[in-house]
This record gives sequence, structure tokens and C-alpha cells, in this order.
Amino acid sequence: MTKEEQNKNICKGAFVVINDKGLHTRPSTELVKCASSFKSQINLIYQGIIVNAKSLLGILTLAATRGSRIDIEAVGYDADLAVETLIGLARKKFHIHY
Repeated sequence: MTKEEQNKNICKGAFVVINDKGLHTRPSTELVKCASSFKSQINLIYQGIIVNAKSLLGILTLAATRGSRIDIEAVGYDADLAVETLIGLARKKFHIHY
């Protein structure tokens, strides 16, 4: 598959932050680890701000609190799986338990 063909596979999704303390360092670190396991370019969008899902600093700048809706857009051959996996991780509170 050529790079051009990979870029045609676009997948979008969204999740709501259900962690009590929002998307702080620990859940953001889990999100980055998960996103980094995919080849696709993955962006998170919150209140018009777009950040790379593989960038911890980028995610932290969103300052997303509990109840925030985060949109996901992935581009690449594994985009569908990336979006599905990130939504699943968010539903599991990024494996963070207090």
C-alpha cells in the first residue's frame, strides 16, 4: 500500500472523559502509549484545539476535565483499529483507579 493509499483510510470517533480527575498526566500517559502503538497519524480535538495523540505535552495542554468530549481522527492503514482501541481505553478509565 502506498503512502497515498494509507492516507485515504480516515476514521473518526469520540469519547467522554470519565476519570474523576480528568485527563491529567497518568491517563494521558496511557493514552500516548496506546496511540504510539499504531502507525496511523492520530489527532485529538477538544474545543477546537487539535493535538497529536502521541504527544503527552499536547494532550496535557487540552486540560480536559471529567465530562469533556474528545474527538479522535486517525489517518492510515490501521486507523479503524486505532480509534476503536482508544475509545475502549477511555471507557476503561485509561486503566487508572484511585
